[in-house]
Amino acid sequence: MPKILTTHTLHPRASAMLTGAGELVVASALDADTLATEARDADIIIVRAPLPSALFEGATKLRAAIRHGAGLDMVPMEAATAAGVLVANVPAVNARSVAEYVMFAALALLRRFRMVDRDLRAKGWLAGRDHTILASELAGKTIGIVGFGAIGQAVGHIAAHGFDLNVVATTRSMRPAPDRIGFLSIDALVEQSDIIVLCCPLTAETRGLINRERIGRMKPHALLINISRGPVIDDEALIEALQKDRIGGAALDVFATQPLPPNHPYFGFDNVIVTPHMAGITEQSMMRMGVGSADETLLVLANKLPVNLRNPEVVEHYRRRFPADA
Repeated sequence: MPKILTTHTLHPRASAMLTGAGELVVASALDADTLATEARDADIIIVRAPLPSALFEGATKLRAAIRHGAGLDMVPMEAATAAGVLVANVPAVNARSVAEYVMFAALALLRRFRMVDRDLRAKGWLAGRDHTILASELAGKTIGIVGFGAIGQAVGHIAAHGFDLNVVATTRSMRPAPDRIGFLSIDALVEQSDIIVLCCPLTAETRGLINRERIGRMKPHALLINISRGPVIDDEALIEALQKDRIGGAALDVFATQPLPPNHPYFGFDNVIVTPHMAGITEQSMMRMGVGSADETLLVLANKLPVNLRNPEVVEHYRRRFPADA
């Protein structure tokens, strides 16, 4: 029976789908050595944690790495391709969850929720209410979306049609914009936006995209929301801007180092919301991601290529390794 190794427990519906198709095993730990060891006899690995490149050198039976989600930065693509291992993902299935998080974060920052909640609990009713004098409405503001894939489009739709925001976006393709959304260059976007949302993938081009110079272009009250990847932001530059009250605040769900160390400066700002990489995690999205990754797994086990194949150049190598799939 084939072994299906998953880095994390799957949604019950996904586990049920895989029952009988193979032996479903949850990794005992997420460190590189443990993952590499436990993947040695695996046929499929379902991925919710970074995989070491060495895993692909020792896992000679491995057919596919199926990403439980959209982002591929957890899979070392060069190592997987060299080993003839298929890589697939389940794009867009958590877009709604992430988009709703963006609106939650923007509202919480504008209504000064952290400060209200803290002082209401510690100092009483009136102390909490005092913060609301400086609170702000969301409607009428300009939200700038960096990256206009499935998540960016979901954010734009909710912002424009649900909250009456002015929506601008920047994307590599600059294709014709949907109704009520305009495209701008990244520099024009950071200058004009009241709320800047990072939805782009982490690439060589986007690493450090929000740097000191671009933060300096932002409005003094601008909010920065990152649901992309931590290294898209220059942390030193953002911390400096927060210390100098150069921007209005930030909501950060992803970080260059995860878990975020408990003594990190981000925890010291009242106008910063820190969450543990949870924007895309809800009961509903976990079901969709789990079912999607189970569907892709079943395709591979049935000697078919996954629908969302992300390294098509590996197919010839894969078919040499597993000739029954030809």
